[in-house]
Amino acid sequence: MQSYPYIITISSEKGGVGKTTLATNLAIYLKAMREDLPVTIFSFDNHFTVDRMFEMKGRPTKGTVHELLMGEKASILVQMGQYGVGYIPSSNELSDINERFKGPMTLARMLAESGLSGIVIIDTRPDLNILTQNALYAADRVLIPIKDMPSLDNCKNIFALFDQRGIDKRSLALIPCLVDERIKFEGIFRDQKTLLRAFAANRGYRCMDSFISKSPKVESLNTNPDGKIYPILTHARGTEVHTQFSEITRDILRSHDTTPETRSCLYAQWLAEKEGKKKVSYLARLEGLADRCLICGKLLAETPEGRGFYYETSDRAVRGFLHNDCFADMLCGALYGLYNDSQAHTAARAVIAEKAGKTVSLFLPRDHDNSYILDFMQFNTAGELAFKKEVPMIGFAEGELDGLRDRLYLLLNESLAGYEGKLREGSWLAVHPVDPNNPEQVLYEVQYRAIQNLQAKIGEHLQN
Repeated sequence: MQSYPYIITISSEKGGVGKTTLATNLAIYLKAMREDLPVTIFSFDNHFTVDRMFEMKGRPTKGTVHELLMGEKASILVQMGQYGVGYIPSSNELSDINERFKGPMTLARMLAESGLSGIVIIDTRPDLNILTQNALYAADRVLIPIKDMPSLDNCKNIFALFDQRGIDKRSLALIPCLVDERIKFEGIFRDQKTLLRAFAANRGYRCMDSFISKSPKVESLNTNPDGKIYPILTHARGTEVHTQFSEITRDILRSHDTTPETRSCLYAQWLAEKEGKKKVSYLARLEGLADRCLICGKLLAETPEGRGFYYETSDRAVRGFLHNDCFADMLCGALYGLYNDSQAHTAARAVIAEKAGKTVSLFLPRDHDNSYILDFMQFNTAGELAFKKEVPMIGFAEGELDGLRDRLYLLLNESLAGYEGKLREGSWLAVHPVDPNNPEQVLYEVQYRAIQNLQAKIGEHLQN
């Protein structure tokens, strides 16, 4: 059975609030308190603190956060680091990633498909760029360090993001950090942490019961001649901060243990359901295809080669494929009266076929004084009109074939037929060029949605 990670995101728009200290040390405490629990950490910031804390010298890297964000599977990139914590090496080349992360749930999908388990901690930049937003939306728990009023004021932007997306804000929790317990106040707000909690509660923000004190001992762990960063667990055991991190870790583990399905698990289920629906929709579209080429009448199962055009009526009642040659010959005859035995046919056909292969051909018959006139149009891929020709449909209403437009009349009768020998009023037929080597690809979700968007633009044009 596949397991999915429990995601903790550490975020604050304010720098210097102890965000990375919280992220790195929380990872170490989690692993120490539960040795069999996989713990992974990575950072979107470019200060390389995660690497300095966990790197084991001499081990080749498998990649960085940059490769992760470019689509490489996280489980392949994770390095086993010191203290038993897995980490993905940092990168200072993330400026080209923002374009890839246009949507807010891209990272959620990556983590749902990452192959990771246990707890994953994400350390973010001190801003709300698209990567930070992705990390926030993917999280089961978001810890927001605050140390003063400016950092508390910045919290409103994170809460506003969740309101905009309609995401439950119960995952958000403030945690007072770098609290100087020597500072005391008169009145009910006795100290720094009490004051911050009171202001947070007044604004509707939830605070953790725990907090992290300001400690010269802890601050010294980041500054030493050899440039290493030492963890609180091993080098600050006698401090209040050690006890506070133990309390925070126990709170996180309780939350982890009481979460039956993590967000990454729920997202994976949603993706599976969505893919299942796409498959059902694709099969339904596939089953709804006409079994013949409407121009030559041959069974497509027996003559599958050269299916270079897909057609669909505006009401989506009829759809299918046409052979390249059939459609090109039909256009030559119906529009210009050119057939195989005419002298200009070969050259004209090549031009007509090339244009049809780059545009959407539209057939809109109009009932005019008990007769029909065809508006034939071609649109480019942006839905802009590129060509228009009016074609009289002599004898069509009477069911007569005139020899010149027989194949056109057959196509329209088969696709747009209505009651009592008339065509469906207001309906039109669109013919799209497709890859003859894989014509069914046009029915895949993304490609078919593009077809529908284009036809919607054409429909708007026809109404104007």
